[in-house]
Amino acid sequence: MLSHKPPPPCAIVIFGANGDLTKRLVVPALYNLARTGLLPKQLALVGVDHNKKTSEEWAGQLKDFLGTVLAKNSEEIDEGLWGQVSRSMTFLSGDFEKPETYSQLKDLLAELDGKQGLGGNVLFYMAVADRFFPTIAGKLGEAGLMKDDKGFRRLIVEKPFGHDLASAKSLNACLLKYLKEEQIYRIDHFLGKETVQNIMALRFGNGLFEPIWNRDRIDHVQITVAESIGVETRGKFYEATGALRDMIPNHLFQLVAMVAMEPPVSFQAEDIRAKKAEMFRAIQPLALTDVVRGQYDAGMVQGEQVPAYRREPNVAPESNIETYVAMRLKIDNWRWAGVPFYLRTGKRLNIRSSEIAIRFKQAPYALFRDTPVDELDADWLILRIQPDEGIRLRFNAKRPGPSMMLESVSMRFNYKDYFQQAPAVGYETLIYDCLIGDATLFQRADQVEAAWGLVEPVLQGWQSTNPRHFPNYAAGSEGPIAANDLLAKDGRSWRAIRILGGK
Repeated sequence: MLSHKPPPPCAIVIFGANGDLTKRLVVPALYNLARTGLLPKQLALVGVDHNKKTSEEWAGQLKDFLGTVLAKNSEEIDEGLWGQVSRSMTFLSGDFEKPETYSQLKDLLAELDGKQGLGGNVLFYMAVADRFFPTIAGKLGEAGLMKDDKGFRRLIVEKPFGHDLASAKSLNACLLKYLKEEQIYRIDHFLGKETVQNIMALRFGNGLFEPIWNRDRIDHVQITVAESIGVETRGKFYEATGALRDMIPNHLFQLVAMVAMEPPVSFQAEDIRAKKAEMFRAIQPLALTDVVRGQYDAGMVQGEQVPAYRREPNVAPESNIETYVAMRLKIDNWRWAGVPFYLRTGKRLNIRSSEIAIRFKQAPYALFRDTPVDELDADWLILRIQPDEGIRLRFNAKRPGPSMMLESVSMRFNYKDYFQQAPAVGYETLIYDCLIGDATLFQRADQVEAAWGLVEPVLQGWQSTNPRHFPNYAAGSEGPIAANDLLAKDGRSWRAIRILGGK
């Protein structure tokens, strides 16, 4: 990622200006960028939505919501900083599907550019439901708004980026009809987390790790993204999506790519993205026996009784949609041959926890055969993504006393103990990178299609086979028993889902 240079003058156009994403994440991220001096000094913030309201009304509503977001951390709005953001706001009422909306937008951008000297630079953000992605991209292209001959024109596309391989290819084809690949920023908020970005620094910036980052020293890798919450108000969305579509092709596969890709020749975006795409091509096709699905039943989560998924709002009473997925990946290349990657993600698990756990191969027992040591615990490197970001290394040490007794101990690094982190909602780095044109943390078309191609056989297989025994795990547990069997047949077991301080 590039250094913290000031972003150039720019207009940011937000489609879906009144939506939840804009209020909850985009505008708070812009406010936080203003705190750190990483918002353009010359900025025009244009909101586009179908509602009828003035620019002042829009700014006022966003300010009220921002106050609610900040209050969760016992903060209040800094009026000076908010003024820097709000003075740039203009609201445009229009229908996303009508050409006149885009002709009005074109005139407005030309007017704002003339007044503020924005250099023709525009960042378009589609903070809308994915059904509008092709429409908005097409209308922008037809209106000539994506021509970058006088300044940059970039488009942020939120997930879901397709629902299967066919829809992902269709969306890519639509976007690439009107834009060049380097203009498209497919955003995944998971990649904005500091610990995720630090994986490359950990691997390639330390002579300690890269020599052992291979099949000779690593036994297997476990990647866990556990959520204690249920579907809450997203029942309608989840019924059409499920855990596999929602989490695997984007979030978890991107974590796999960061861990497993080969060293790039530089930290330039295209060099890194090429290595990620190469890694995806090396993953062996998934069979249905490599994947386990689950759905949560009623249970206790952190002392609170919660309902089964089938009793959540906007969920079918006999729904067969999965809320949990576990899978085994095999990467068929020189570095990772024979090293399985185990992935799991689910809702209503015992705690919220996201981590990458790398298990090193067991030390030989021969030296300890005449000691009281019954079993040596394996060494682990654990990268904690959320909450309480940090890194932990577990290894064996001698317990004090006359006998050779070993015990597993740990060395910990917590981000909050070493670095003063600016307040963030997770989108700050990603929006800043879009402003300066750094595509390192964004997916390329071939990556997206490769990821969907890997899960396509599973999606097709599940369509023809209804899951048996749904629901199959209690809320507040660590998931279905079948997920344990997935590792047990390889002679391995999952790490317990626990807080960073645990073993």
